[in-house]
Amino acid sequence: MSNDNVRVRFAPSPTGYLHVGGLRTALYNYAFAKANKGKFILRIEDTDQNRYVEGAVENLINTLKWAGLEYDEGPDIDGPFGPYYQSKRLDIYRKYAEELINKGKAYYAFDTPERLQEIREEQIAKKLQPMYDKFALSLSKEEVNKKLEAGEPFVIRLNVEPGPKVVINDIVRGRVEFDRDVIDDQILIKSDGFPTYHLANVVDDHLMGITHVIRGEEWLSSTHKHVLLYEYLGWEIPQFAHLPLLLNSDRSKLSKRQGDVSVESYRDKGYLAEALNNFVAMLGWSFSDNTEFFNMQQLVENFTLEKVHKAGAIFNIEKLNWLNAEHLRSRSAAEILVMLREEIEKSDYNNSDFSDEYLVEIIEAMRERVSFVSEYLTKSPYFFEDVNTYDEDVISKRWKPETPQHMSELANAYEKLENPGKHDFEQTLRDTAEKMGVGAGKLIHPVRVATSGMGTGPGVFDLLHILGKEKVVARIRKAVETIKI
Repeated sequence: MSNDNVRVRFAPSPTGYLHVGGLRTALYNYAFAKANKGKFILRIEDTDQNRYVEGAVENLINTLKWAGLEYDEGPDIDGPFGPYYQSKRLDIYRKYAEELINKGKAYYAFDTPERLQEIREEQIAKKLQPMYDKFALSLSKEEVNKKLEAGEPFVIRLNVEPGPKVVINDIVRGRVEFDRDVIDDQILIKSDGFPTYHLANVVDDHLMGITHVIRGEEWLSSTHKHVLLYEYLGWEIPQFAHLPLLLNSDRSKLSKRQGDVSVESYRDKGYLAEALNNFVAMLGWSFSDNTEFFNMQQLVENFTLEKVHKAGAIFNIEKLNWLNAEHLRSRSAAEILVMLREEIEKSDYNNSDFSDEYLVEIIEAMRERVSFVSEYLTKSPYFFEDVNTYDEDVISKRWKPETPQHMSELANAYEKLENPGKHDFEQTLRDTAEKMGVGAGKLIHPVRVATSGMGTGPGVFDLLHILGKEKVVARIRKAVETIKI
């Protein structure tokens, strides 16, 4: 098969939010398609009407676009194989279900829920695997037609016939075999007329020309049913690649109970899309040289399914935070400025008028000290508002009985400066310390806490330069009046 023919799909159910595991599946499909100059398709698997959540499709599309995973065909992009909602393809599934019935590969079943429960309980009591007992196959054609004409509720089941083992050659897992005698006669069409995942999935993948089915490990145990459907319908079987599970640090399956699992939650917390993609890509795949920091283009250039791991991947939030900081630092000041203005708009400072030049100076001063754009505000609030509180630990350590006099002298010296730059603030402080016969540290630490309220931050002379002479002098004088030891 030539690379030009590669077609893959991401086929989520619209049940609310996009799970980070879903993002990884979408990302691997996207990367594989782009690496092979193929097509990436979005299909909405909405046949389970009980789980449908209003607005979920729109949210899903917006989240994928935020992540930069642009698909070639999908619900809002015309393609040759639509519609891309399964709920709009019911006639198609019914047609193939009837074809299977005509071939003797599927059958109508009219069992009541009570009978099915009874069979299940008997099998469990005998320590047998619960499976349908094929009772409906004993009905004559006349009996079946009579029940259909009477409008009795029915499902359509797959007729799993005796035969050799079902073999799957999975790109990630290798050879996987299933005995036919443990494969249940899976329901293909439910009593509400909607198909189950198994039938709809196979029919759509075939009709949409899907060449590689890349999905989570949880679907591996159903794949034998899909292979049988391909065989019964006389269709070419795509290549399968089942991705490893995502795990919590205790190696349990990643779940909402132990923390955030939705992509939207990470987006809302301020994680960058490229950082989340970078992190998620490494949950089951890695560069040959173990490179950890990379962008989408580098992922596409290096991605192969053969390098996907079998073992479950641990979701390490510390690694994600590190990557977010690295990706943020790699952004230009102009890019961060746009994001910072968005943060300011959402904050208590939204009515303040900060110039671009002022904000860019803050960005450069704090660049190595923040992991999220929001931290420009939370870690250096003194750039955006006046200082009204002072870190008590710093005061007890750095603010001595002689400090008020030192600070008053420094304020007087700063007040005489004309349009001072960073160097002027530094030289004046050192000159003032020398005149008073003290080390520069005796002034540097107190002036930091006086002008920022904190004991840490950017270089102290960067801090003073960004704030400007008027603010610096006013804050020093205020601290002298306010701080009591």
